[in-house]
Amino acid sequence: MTSRPNVLISQKAIQDRVAELGRIISEAYPPTCPLILIGVLRGALYFISDLSRTISQPAIIDLISVSSYAGSNSTGKVTFHQKTHTNITGKDVLLIEDIVDTGRTIHALLQHFQKQNPRSIKICTLLNKPSRREVSVPIHYCGFRIPDHFVVGYGLDYEQSYRNLPYIGLLNLP
Repeated sequence: MTSRPNVLISQKAIQDRVAELGRIISEAYPPTCPLILIGVLRGALYFISDLSRTISQPAIIDLISVSSYAGSNSTGKVTFHQKTHTNITGKDVLLIEDIVDTGRTIHALLQHFQKQNPRSIKICTLLNKPSRREVSVPIHYCGFRIPDHFVVGYGLDYEQSYRNLPYIGLLNLP
């Protein structure tokens, strides 16, 4: 394991932005209809947990597990490990992602869920790294736009370490 990551986005900045996103999302959807939040494991675990508590209308939370990385490199292939259990037909869905980098993972998820005929499907990501985009995807709600650096913390990992950091940090890889 390498040294402690340098802070890129502080814990307070994350908390403030998550609360703001919750308010924005709450205003965008009807207050009486449940919103289906689908978090992408494992990276979005902290984000969906905190974000869901800031959304004012009823929310149904589900999780999906996919992978497209090995260490710090994208494999270029999206593999589904665990699918969701919630029927989303005719419902409003918000995909919660930790980071949109190449766009391949969220694109594959959009294709997967659009086949289930939701009323609407939108993307909310904590981090957006547009300089690495290979596939164009619509991002409806974004926490932070970041430069092309490898980041960890607040759910993001390097070889399963650093997820529990309360901030987003820059990791200097060998």
